[in-house]
Amino acid sequence: MYTPLDLALAPPRAFGPALGNASLRNSPEDFRVDEQLAFAADGGAAHWLVCLEKRGVTTLAAVGALSRHAGVSERDIGFAGFKDRHAVTSQHFTVPARSPKAGPAPSWAEDALGEPFRVLSALPHARKLPRGALAGNRFTVIARGLAETVSRAAVEERLAQIAKRGVPNYFGEQRYGRGASNLTAVEAWAGGGELPGRREERGFVLSAARSLLFNAALAARVDAGHWDVLLPGDLANLDGSRSRFKVTELDDTLRERLATFDIHPTGTLAGSGETGLLGEGAALEQAAWAALPAPWGAVPAVLAGAGVEVDTRPLRLPVRDLQWTWGEEAAGGVLTLSFGLPAGGYATTVLRELFDTGYVAEDGG
Repeated sequence: MYTPLDLALAPPRAFGPALGNASLRNSPEDFRVDEQLAFAADGGAAHWLVCLEKRGVTTLAAVGALSRHAGVSERDIGFAGFKDRHAVTSQHFTVPARSPKAGPAPSWAEDALGEPFRVLSALPHARKLPRGALAGNRFTVIARGLAETVSRAAVEERLAQIAKRGVPNYFGEQRYGRGASNLTAVEAWAGGGELPGRREERGFVLSAARSLLFNAALAARVDAGHWDVLLPGDLANLDGSRSRFKVTELDDTLRERLATFDIHPTGTLAGSGETGLLGEGAALEQAAWAALPAPWGAVPAVLAGAGVEVDTRPLRLPVRDLQWTWGEEAAGGVLTLSFGLPAGGYATTVLRELFDTGYVAEDGG
């Protein structure tokens, strides 16, 4: 039986034990994230679509810097999602083109915001950028300190498996807060306590609760060997969309679509309502939730009571255009990885299929 902490920070791996230890995020440059939008700037007059590079700061810090520079409210600045703090990231924001102060138009020179920001582009755009408007993210990650006992052949064999099959689409440790503190808040709530009053804190608790339940069900399918296959009664998700359909019988066409990452099996994000998931997949999910210790068994019911609507999430995370290079330094071997993930995917879920990297949680933003 897995504990909630296991499921949050160390759920079962798909391809066997870690191949060794690695050190990540020795500097922000060791973890680079480049955001990929689902659209291009449309030339409208209402906003600027600004692509901003930030180093070692949160997304909300970037929002604050843009707000001060353009003389607009932070509420009016749009962004598609939060990016890692301990990294170098490129991220898009929309900034209203007209300041309520009616001052001069802001400069979008590369160094307009100063350190630790760099303006990569600023193009006219009609609408505020909504949350979730992403095609995905491109990651470049450097793993350092690999011991001589780490077999390069074994690592490359594992990487080939990842490229062919993807990885389990676990929610990463970032979802659970610094030191997994959000799990403590979920347990208190499920045990009869109150949700936090502040909207942001309430959202963190609800997200952690749903994420833990999803990880529990996915862990059960990993253990059963079913995380990247479709079972009768499953819901199949069309890659890159929210479209899904019921699988009644698995035929050669569905197998081919599954093998080429055109579709993926899904699991439940708990809430009020039903997804329609049936069969063995549904049974594994329910058994995984029922096996959680008290008060976690009450979480599905309290989520439904909190007005959270049921949803689904792909069980499999495709890892696209996976590339790697090897190097050496005094502290040990170095592996540089580059890969693309769809929106909502965590790079840490890819890296943990290779190495033990320690627990590195983001503190939000």
